[in-house]
Amino acid sequence: MVITPTPPFPAAAIEKMARILGECGTVSDIDRALERCGLADGSGVSTKWRRLDWIFTETQRRYERADEILSFIKEFLHPVTFAEDEQAFEAHRAALNKVLDFSGIEYGEDGKFRPIQPAYTIADATQRATGVTGRLEPRGIHPEVLKYCKAEIMSEDYFHALFEASKGLAQRIRELSGASGDGAKLVDTVFSMKQPILAFNSLQTETEKSEHRGFAELLKGCFAAVRNPGAHEPRILWKGEDDAADYLTLISLLHRKLDACKRVAAADIL
Repeated sequence: MVITPTPPFPAAAIEKMARILGECGTVSDIDRALERCGLADGSGVSTKWRRLDWIFTETQRRYERADEILSFIKEFLHPVTFAEDEQAFEAHRAALNKVLDFSGIEYGEDGKFRPIQPAYTIADATQRATGVTGRLEPRGIHPEVLKYCKAEIMSEDYFHALFEASKGLAQRIRELSGASGDGAKLVDTVFSMKQPILAFNSLQTETEKSEHRGFAELLKGCFAAVRNPGAHEPRILWKGEDDAADYLTLISLLHRKLDACKRVAAADIL
């Protein structure tokens, strides 16, 4: 298997990464990482970021690739090193990814690099680097979603943010309908076709009835796909920020549909 070298980074990107990494550890931490990566420091300077800038520039010039820089990042900014301070790791990773994104590279929370579509604007890079928060902001997420999981989103605990948001969706159905229960059973009771408590529309035509059934199934699918696995599967199987943002957007859509729901009297059904 032929491994394709990573193309060299622009000089501006190297300097920016050096400045970011210079704030991620002590001089001794840098020395140990350099030694483990087999990188020599001939800079003659003591400032951490200037040392790294020289080393990265010289190494890249010598090998005409950026692989050695990425190896240093994986060694120096490894998740295990920040096991007691996850927030610091995520802050450093986000800052680094704002630079790497322009080269089509992302440093994951698992300490591995993966290729991505390159960012072409600062706004693109910022949105990606700020995780779910950056993805959600332009989507106009319903306030009922944030009501139940804002703290988890702000702390970047996306696994539990989604779990709480799905529980909040069920709670809102109970509040609007006065029914009890949970999950699919709650949906079947509240949005029954024979004796519905709430309806997404007037239920006067076959099209409206079909739409009503469809959104009821979507609610049940949301609980099955999001909430139930979240309650039973280990967190390590969670798919990450992209799935979290998309599922939270789905829950937001369902809340907007609930906004338009009305209580149904038996005489209103054909």
